[in-house]
Amino acid sequence: MRIRAAPINPFRTAAAGELRGAEDLPPTVIARNRCGHGTNSGDRALADDTMIKIASYNMHKGVGLDRQRDPRRILDVLSEIDADVIALQECDRRYGARARVIPQHLLEEHSGWQAVPFGRNTASMGWHGNAILVRKTAQVIDHETIHLPALEPRGAVSADLRIDGTPIRVVGMHLDLSGLWRRRQAHAIIAHVESSTHAMPAVLMGDLNEWTPNGGCLRDFGNHYPSAATGPSFHARRPIGRLDRIMVSRDLRVVECGVHCSATARRASDHLPIWAVVEPA
Repeated sequence: MRIRAAPINPFRTAAAGELRGAEDLPPTVIARNRCGHGTNSGDRALADDTMIKIASYNMHKGVGLDRQRDPRRILDVLSEIDADVIALQECDRRYGARARVIPQHLLEEHSGWQAVPFGRNTASMGWHGNAILVRKTAQVIDHETIHLPALEPRGAVSADLRIDGTPIRVVGMHLDLSGLWRRRQAHAIIAHVESSTHAMPAVLMGDLNEWTPNGGCLRDFGNHYPSAATGPSFHARRPIGRLDRIMVSRDLRVVECGVHCSATARRASDHLPIWAVVEPA
């Protein structure tokens, strides 16, 4: 795996441009605390080959704060994070053919990832703007789209993966602006995952559009999937909202997590990407 231990500043690692937080972590989540000291379990995990780095990024259709659409800049941000699995939101244009923002040739020639082929629209990378990228060495066991109740087009995507021999289920989502519909969508996603005939450790992540710290759909998800304390990721210019979330099943442990806030990430989108390192609990 490509995960390496590094000295940690409680809020920012200047070289990597990362914000980190560990407030309100549930018992199954182990992360670095504000003093920069890891727990014993976390330190053991840093040497474990079963660790997987995951990330979620609302890429705002590739349009940065300079109002320029720059897919190469998005790939630069993803390369800085260097995650094994990435859930993207707003990865396709909204109108017309809903064409992918990152051209296929650019992804193939200038990155180490492949897009999970959800196959709904050959012009798109994902479905309703949601995509999952995995390393080209990963095995995609199964994948499917999840229909969500909504007033406007919304959906989620799911992929069963095997990464360096470790199985993991990943769900990417972008939930509604309405609190009522967000809760309905959360219940639909939970029901879909729980109804699977093949259980495996699961990561649910994406832009939840939830401003309340512990209410609404976060409470619904939290009954099943504890949320990693990645920190605020919106707005990229001055992050105050924790709209983007990573949630894990209780058979996974979060070793480390944070918000990636390099100079490039602060320009590339209105959201900052979030990330976490997980391992079997």
